[in-house]
Amino acid sequence: MAAVDGARTSKLRRYWDRSAPSYDRAMAYFERFLAGDSRQWVCSRAHGRVLEVAIGTGLNLPAYPAEARLTGVEWSGQMLERAARRARDLGVDANLLEGDARALPLAADSFDTAVCTFSLCAIPEPERAIAELHRVLKPGGTLLLADHVASTAWPVRLAQRAAELITVPVGGEHFLRRPSAQLRSAGFDIAEAERFKLGIIERLAARKAE
Repeated sequence: MAAVDGARTSKLRRYWDRSAPSYDRAMAYFERFLAGDSRQWVCSRAHGRVLEVAIGTGLNLPAYPAEARLTGVEWSGQMLERAARRARDLGVDANLLEGDARALPLAADSFDTAVCTFSLCAIPEPERAIAELHRVLKPGGTLLLADHVASTAWPVRLAQRAAELITVPVGGEHFLRRPSAQLRSAGFDIAEAERFKLGIIERLAARKAE
């Protein structure tokens, strides 16, 4: 596991620490108008030992099956504190760790399911995060993703490109990424995929080869 450090990483962590108090409100607006039931779509498919990368404030916690054994990783300490508080309030037993998706502090072949929702858009070097998700999944394990991606409509893509002029320098958030394009090269086979809202939202299930 390679160490991840640097001024850019530190800047982004500080940004997400500052964003933690307003994160849930911002996501509620986004989900109401765009994401729909994507959290339920993803989490209902999780099983066994589950890893959620970039768990944020724990918005997915109520959606997991009761039998899921959950580990969550988040690089923002302020976000992680809110996730821990939400887990306690819900009575969810979760192992929450501070760490970077690009260098997970976890053993290889450890998890049945890996989850990442609305976060690969803002993780630097997403291909490294995808490689790490592949590493920690057991052979035959399932990766579940949901994110906003480059739209299928060119006028929307132009608006997304314009938005990135602000969001990428400030918080590292990209609107034109499409993680599904990197999964096969990382060793995943896509089993299920959906796009909606002019192609802006994509959710998928992929499997690590046996």
